[in-house]
Amino acid sequence: MFPVFQMNREKSRHISGVSEVNLYGVRGEIRINEPMSRHTSWRAGGAARRFYLPADVEDMGVFLRGLPVDEPVYTIGLGSNLLVRDGGLPGTTVAVHARLNDLQLLHRDHDGGLIYAGAGVACPKVARFATKHQLSGAEFLAGIPGTVGGALAMNAGCYGAETWERVEKVQVINRHGEILSREPKDYAVGYRSVQSVVGPDNATEWFTGGYFRFRSGDAIASREKIKQLLIHRVSSQPLNKPNAGSVFRNPPGDHAARLIETCGLKGKRIGGAMVSEKHANFIINTGRASAADIEMLIMMVQETVERKSGVALIQEVRIIGETGRQAQ
Repeated sequence: MFPVFQMNREKSRHISGVSEVNLYGVRGEIRINEPMSRHTSWRAGGAARRFYLPADVEDMGVFLRGLPVDEPVYTIGLGSNLLVRDGGLPGTTVAVHARLNDLQLLHRDHDGGLIYAGAGVACPKVARFATKHQLSGAEFLAGIPGTVGGALAMNAGCYGAETWERVEKVQVINRHGEILSREPKDYAVGYRSVQSVVGPDNATEWFTGGYFRFRSGDAIASREKIKQLLIHRVSSQPLNKPNAGSVFRNPPGDHAARLIETCGLKGKRIGGAMVSEKHANFIINTGRASAADIEMLIMMVQETVERKSGVALIQEVRIIGETGRQAQ
């Protein structure tokens, strides 16, 4: 059993998996030993020692200011691009999906409009919201099965478009609970990569929302484009089994799926994890896969593709946590 978390001298009771912590000034919910298999699209992995759901950005700031300076902190959205190892997560995990959920049209004119979306808003919701307001350029977000925060953190994209092509500015929060505004020039943005180039000593910051500029468009045409993107997604991806989307980045001038398939890895299994027979750049949980099964299969695919083709595949999914079975 993990020790009970206390802050500002206020005591709390500990019941595993149940919100029992009442922190002074914090309005959000805190759970202890929360199974992360409930919060990742692979449906695998250990538990988070402390799992916090903020009431809003200001509440998150209060919470972060109260944490020890050496406390490990992880942030997650829908968990659609994430593998949590079986040993679970130490420290604190902050879950923003459906919490940092502001979605507003801030400005509209004949050329286009500016939308603010909180880090916890699902990307497809932004696509539908933009279409509703006759704005185009957001349709690709309907194909990203994650939140705005995750899309900003990795420059998520699909069908030839990327998140940061639409970003005017972002809002972030740091370990001190300070809420700050950043511009695209403050980041080195690349293919599935975003690195901050500002801040004191590259201090840890997390995206809490983004301001997106879209051009004027036709709502009917946008809805049809979204419909076609989703039809293509359903027909080409194994959405009937737990997965985390594309496991590897596409190498320059090629496709990870083609390389994996060429190496004869479709259908390859380790434990309950399998390389999808429908799309080779997807690894699915066939029912009882452990996080270790999935990670070992990822490594095996990388080793095989590099040995046979000379191409080193780079993971697109984020792998965090401790190895081994978690103590009960």
